[in-house]
Amino acid sequence: MGLKSFFGKIYAKSAVKQIKKWSANPIKTQQDVFQSLISQATKTAFGKDHNFSSIKTYEDFKKSVPIRDYEDLKPYIERIRKGEENVLWEGRPIYFCKTSGTTSGTKYIPISAASISNHIDCARNALLCYINESGNTEFINGKMMFLQGSPTLNEENGIPIGRLSGIVAHHVPSYLLKNRLPSLAANCIEDWETKVDAIIAETIDKDMTLISGIPPWVQMYFEKLIEKSGKETVKELFKNFSLFVHGGVNFEPYRQTFERLIGKKIDTIETYPASEGFIAFQDSQTEEGLLLILDKGIFYEFIPVTEFHNENPTRFSIGEVEIGINYVLILNTNAGLWGYNIGDTIKFVSMSPCRIIVTGRIKHFISAFGEHVIAEEVEYALKVAVQTQLCEINEFHVAPQTSPKDGETAHHEWFIEFATKPTNLDRFVLDIDKVLQEKNSYYFDLRKGNMLDCLQITIIPVGGFNTYMKSQGKLGGQNKTPRLSNDRVLANKLTGDYSNSNDLITASTS
Repeated sequence: MGLKSFFGKIYAKSAVKQIKKWSANPIKTQQDVFQSLISQATKTAFGKDHNFSSIKTYEDFKKSVPIRDYEDLKPYIERIRKGEENVLWEGRPIYFCKTSGTTSGTKYIPISAASISNHIDCARNALLCYINESGNTEFINGKMMFLQGSPTLNEENGIPIGRLSGIVAHHVPSYLLKNRLPSLAANCIEDWETKVDAIIAETIDKDMTLISGIPPWVQMYFEKLIEKSGKETVKELFKNFSLFVHGGVNFEPYRQTFERLIGKKIDTIETYPASEGFIAFQDSQTEEGLLLILDKGIFYEFIPVTEFHNENPTRFSIGEVEIGINYVLILNTNAGLWGYNIGDTIKFVSMSPCRIIVTGRIKHFISAFGEHVIAEEVEYALKVAVQTQLCEINEFHVAPQTSPKDGETAHHEWFIEFATKPTNLDRFVLDIDKVLQEKNSYYFDLRKGNMLDCLQITIIPVGGFNTYMKSQGKLGGQNKTPRLSNDRVLANKLTGDYSNSNDLITASTS
C-alpha cells in the first residue's frame, strides 16, 4: 500500500466520523444552519427588506420570505452585478455561476466565500465515504479524469463569471493536481467535439483509474476512445479503471451501455451538485439514495408536489417530511438565495440518515390529459423494458401527442435513440406501457377508459440527440437533454430533423 492509499484511509475514516455525527442529528443540524444564515444576513439589503432582525423561528421566516424563482430574485442579483455590496449576502460574491434557464435566459447564481467550500468539500467527501466503505484506494494512485465545461472565466465589475464545473476546477486540491486530467489547455477548448478529441489524445495511453462526468458526454468519450484505439472495450486501455463518478441525469438508462463499453462492471458514485449548492451524494454502495448535505450552509424547505401550484402551499423543514412523498426542493443558502425554487423534485427513502432520490424537474412532466406522469415513473418503466428486452439506449425524450393522425387516439410519443435495438419493438412498447399503468393510477385510468392510447415510439438515428444539442449550442459540459415535456417543442424539432430519414421508425401497439 502506497503512502497516498495509507493516508487516504485514515482521512476517510475521520471524515466519515464527522459526517455520521451531523447526519445522526438532522433537525439540530438544520436548525443551527438556519440560525447562522439569518444572523449573518440580517444587515443585508434582502435581510432588511424581509425583517430578518425579527425572525426567531422557521414559522417567522415563512411569514417573511416567500418562495421565489430566479425572476423574482433577479432585481437583487442585478444590483450585485452593478457593483453593490451586502445585497443578498455579506460583501460581494466571489463568483457568478452562469447557467442557462428555459424561461429566464442566462442566470447568474452567486457563489460566496462562505459557500465555495460546500462545492469542494462535498465532492471530496463522496470519495472519502466510498474509500471508507469499500477499502478501495487504488484509484488514488492512478490518473483521474473530470469531463467538464471550460474553466475559462470572464469578469464583470470584478466578479469572475463561469460555468460551475469551470469554477470548481480552480479549486482542485494540490494533492490531486498531479493526477488530474485533462490538461488546462484541453479543458479550455470550447467546441465540445474538438475538446473530446483533445482529451482522448491526452488520456489514451494513461493509467486512468477514476473518470467523472455527465453520463451522455462520458459515453461519447468512451465511444470515440474505442474507435480511435481500435480496441473493443475501455478496460483494454484502462486496466485499472475502477470508479465512475456521475451526476446530472439518472444513470440507470445508461448502465447497460456503459458496462458494454467498459467491458466490465465497476463501482459508481452518484452526486447531486447544482450551481446553487452541492445538495447530496451517494455515501454508500449498499444503501439506496443520496445523503442530503445538511451541515454546509444550506437550509432546506420542502413543498409537496401536489401543493406546489397552490396559492399558499405548505412548506416543511427537515423534521416534518415523510418518506415516499414527492417534494419540490427549496433552498436558503450562504450565498444569498432565499426561498429559492431550484426546480428539482426529490423523495426521501430514509430519514436516519436523510437520504433522497431525485425524481425529476417540477417543469418536466406530462399531464396533457391529466395523467401527471413524472420522470421517476418514465425512467423506471424504461429501465424495466430495457432489462427485459436486452437492448441499450443512448438518449430519449417523451412528449404528448394531442393532435394525432386521423383515426388515432391521443397518446404519448417516445423518441428513443437506441445503441442496440430491442429484438421485439412491439413487446418493448407493451412493457413500458404496462409498468407506467402500474406506477401511475391516472395513466391507468386514462388507458382503460380509452382516453389515451398506447404509447408510440419514434426511433431517432444514432447521434440524433447530439445533433440536436449541437444545433442548440448545448453539446457537452453540464447540458442535458430534457427527458419529459408537456409540449411538443423538442418533439417537433426531432420529427422535423428526421422526417425524410429512412431510419425514422414509429412503433405502436394498441
